[in-house]
Amino acid sequence: MSKTILITGATDGIGLEAAKLLANEGHTILLHGRSAAKLDAARTVIGGHTQGYLADLSRTAEVVKLVDDITRDHPHIDVLINNAGVLKAPQTVTEDGLDLRFMVNTIAPYILTKRLLPLMGRDSRIINLSSAAQAPVDLAALKGGVTMDDMDAYSQSKLAITMWSQHLASNLTDGPNVLAVNPGSLLASNMVKEGFGIAGNDISIGSTILHRAALDPDFADVSGRYFDNDAGAFGHPHSDADDPAKVSAVMQAIGAVTTKLLNT
Repeated sequence: MSKTILITGATDGIGLEAAKLLANEGHTILLHGRSAAKLDAARTVIGGHTQGYLADLSRTAEVVKLVDDITRDHPHIDVLINNAGVLKAPQTVTEDGLDLRFMVNTIAPYILTKRLLPLMGRDSRIINLSSAAQAPVDLAALKGGVTMDDMDAYSQSKLAITMWSQHLASNLTDGPNVLAVNPGSLLASNMVKEGFGIAGNDISIGSTILHRAALDPDFADVSGRYFDNDAGAFGHPHSDADDPAKVSAVMQAIGAVTTKLLNT
């Protein structure tokens, strides 16, 4: 049965390769990107049933518009893959004063997911891109106004999205399934090439696990869990994700930030 699958950051890297795999099986792929030219190029390369959506995830208004556009066009989403992410950029502070990594890697997918929940059913899947790089979250940095090293910001943002994945799963008693996935370390994406100056490992390692997480029966009833593709198995994220007090503090901070962004 054909599914409708939304992939953010789908114009290159893991997102693009996963989109190719899924489109080749006849699924309808909703591609998100922040460049119209790259979106058009991705749709041409992927072929099949695709639709492109343009949004800069560092800007709250564009995240909200992305939700509105998808809701207008589609009554149901079977799979949401929050793949878009950033490590380095010339400007690392958003127009709202947040660290770019926290906004794009943590906050924007949170807003997108929460607002798309009405389109998802019990068997739908939410797949959030985590990372092997995870570090304790500085709550002040998450809220903005703290200058951060690129890797510190990235690692903290990835633990934060892993935490909110678990928290959301615990509150969705009737689905959809929410899964955090480390797709594999140092894969051959533009982020790795620009951030570390290396070619990286075979990108199909990441796209294949996203394909499995989206469709395979083995990933149907795993809500709230963390899959570590470096180990090839479900495992445990950073120990802070198992600390209820720390998870609660991070969720309160995310809630405060999103409320402020959406009410500004």
